Amino acid sequence: MTTAFDPVDLAGTRLANRIAMAPMTRSRAEAESRTPTALVAEYYAQRASAGLIITEGAQPTAIGQGYPNTPGLHSAEQIAAWREVTDGVHERGGRIFVQLMHAGRISHPQVLGDGLHPVGPSPVAPAGQLFAGSGLIDFVAPRELTAEEVWETIAGFATAARNAVEAGFDGVEIHGANGYLVQQFLASGSNHRTDEWGGPVENRIRFAVEVVKAVAAEIGPERTGLRVSPANTYNDIAETDTAEIYPALVEAIDPIGIAYLHVTEPAPEVRELTLALRKAFSGTLILNPATEGPTGPDALALIEDGTADLVAYGALFLANPDLPARLRAGGPYNTPDTATYFGGDHRGYTDYPAL
Repeated sequence: MTTAFDPVDLAGTRLANRIAMAPMTRSRAEAESRTPTALVAEYYAQRASAGLIITEGAQPTAIGQGYPNTPGLHSAEQIAAWREVTDGVHERGGRIFVQLMHAGRISHPQVLGDGLHPVGPSPVAPAGQLFAGSGLIDFVAPRELTAEEVWETIAGFATAARNAVEAGFDGVEIHGANGYLVQQFLASGSNHRTDEWGGPVENRIRFAVEVVKAVAAEIGPERTGLRVSPANTYNDIAETDTAEIYPALVEAIDPIGIAYLHVTEPAPEVRELTLALRKAFSGTLILNPATEGPTGPDALALIEDGTADLVAYGALFLANPDLPARLRAGGPYNTPDTATYFGGDHRGYTDYPAL
């Protein structure tokens, strides 16, 4: 029987175990340069015993930033700073992918600065508010990307992926979940386009597919992963055809041969779709399962019964940097500050010690 503590080959990258560290926004980058700091390097190095670390989202372009103090991967200074992070993880025997996250409409001119305005597939403002550094402010309607800008955005993902390899990452994860730009194209609630990027399912998956193709062509499919969150309503996402969109997306990207598909489940009811996607996808499946509160040790059974190849832990990794060892020993576990982590308030994310 396969267990969480068995090694696994991830498209040519050997992982020491099947326990992944999920991507979690930390808002610890330098405000002006958007470069990760020494604290960021320490934080990831301490968690290098994970089979795979997937970092917080890094914006592939300046206009992709969604929150204050998040890191980028679009400048030489940022590449050099990320090298300190990857070197620290590799020196401890770990493997690390960076998540490329374009926030799209989940942003604000006050966050972006430099006269930039959030962009999206359509000029549909999300409901709710965003923390922009000085307090909560209402979202604004994004500027609709032109067809030419859509291709430029795709190219931005590819360039950032090349920058990631230069920075020493083992690969990249494309963030297609949680209501950010890729999912905004997938969802009919945020995508009202009538051109080749909107309308029927085959058009709404096109942006995600082209981003995957571009990144895989730039750095190799074996270094490329994709994260999705079917039926997730976070960030005011409204999907009317989840059961059609995601099988079609997986069918379209499977021939590319990417390293993994990372599924995050917003509710237990999504498990049936997760199993269907696992069956349709030829590569490795990483699962961030639906749980009440932080994912716990019980989730390891999902590897043993074949539901997933790796299980991704979020909040429990924050409180327990040596989580794989604690899972193997059956505890004890430090308790995550779930009021801060799950509250959606990015002010709290900087309060965690680097432990």
